[in-house]
Amino acid sequence: MAEGKILSVTDRILRGFDPSSAGLTRCKVPRETLLKLLEGLEQRGEVHEEVAPTSPGANGASAPSSSPCPAHSQFTSSPSPVIGIGLDSCVIPLRHGNLSLIQTTDFFYPLIDDPYLMGRIACANVLSDLYAMGVVHCDNMLMLLGVSTEMTDSERDIVVPLMLEGFRDCAAEGGTSVQGGQTVKNPWLTIGGVASAVCSREEYVMPDAAVAGDVLVLTKPIGTQVAALAHEWLDKPDRWAKISGVVTEAAAKLAYNRAIYQMARLNRIGAQLLHKYEAHACTDVTGFGLLGHAQNLARVQKSAVSFVIHNLPIIAHMVDVARAASGNLFGLLQGYSAETSGGLLIAMSRQNAIAFCEEIERIEGQPAWIIGVVEAGDRSARIVQPRIIEVPLTDTPDQLW
Repeated sequence: MAEGKILSVTDRILRGFDPSSAGLTRCKVPRETLLKLLEGLEQRGEVHEEVAPTSPGANGASAPSSSPCPAHSQFTSSPSPVIGIGLDSCVIPLRHGNLSLIQTTDFFYPLIDDPYLMGRIACANVLSDLYAMGVVHCDNMLMLLGVSTEMTDSERDIVVPLMLEGFRDCAAEGGTSVQGGQTVKNPWLTIGGVASAVCSREEYVMPDAAVAGDVLVLTKPIGTQVAALAHEWLDKPDRWAKISGVVTEAAAKLAYNRAIYQMARLNRIGAQLLHKYEAHACTDVTGFGLLGHAQNLARVQKSAVSFVIHNLPIIAHMVDVARAASGNLFGLLQGYSAETSGGLLIAMSRQNAIAFCEEIERIEGQPAWIIGVVEAGDRSARIVQPRIIEVPLTDTPDQLW
């Protein structure tokens, strides 16, 4: 069934979506700013979805706390890990049965033309935060939808059902369903949701156990933001002129379709394999870019380690586009270009990483890459003289990959 779903998505991508034929016309807060704003929540002891509660670590740095939540300690017979602000999902001990609530929320603005695929991508993006914790089974999803006040009734009646259908189909592919949510009128069209799972301790992977000697694995190429913008510039001659010397119209459309495919692809298989191959830490790569999320993950490690990235798998032709557009569009080569529903960034032993990459490619037909190493350090992350890996290395006529 999963294979059929993937093929139907591929067929839809290749078919394309023309907004005009359907009667339609055609933000992320910076990482440093967000973390600064959230400091107040942490100081007041409030729970928020984004930075792990910290305790003094080696060399005066901070490491994540694994002590039980005081409000719940009377109900639990053993300490349960707690995660609050800063990573992918909160981990909150429940009052009964040594179980924890793993929960996340996210929403964003449409970045592609096809409303159905946008709904799928939105759902995949929300679920990805659970998958980054190794949570394979989501118990429930809520949908958050903001319907633009700028839409006509006819536009709304076309777009909204398609987005809902895409979101629902992706949830079904992930083995869950949408049982509630909220819809509001909004100046901008937005879509997202909440994903929740109740888990025993062995059902999730804490993201804080990377050790020196581990390697870093990435399960999807980066460059989706650049690909989406290059496609948008096809309709803006002055902008297209900046990049037309390094990419053909056909190549730009193909990169855009590849980006859509990757964004709509669930990280669920990767989540399953985190357990099999004993991952030590994991996050997913989204709005802060590869390096931004690597830095978030590095700073909560219990051991004093640093992440060093040497390889950058990037959607084919997007490096040339980024350089031609502005020298380095969106900071792609520095690892700061935002991704939507990006891949898992995992720290694990080298031996297990090799087996992980082999198995995920065998199951999904898509590669994963060892992109860096974990070494003794100061809980930081950096990119050093990266080798660019074009994905795919060669184009196959009439196929995405």
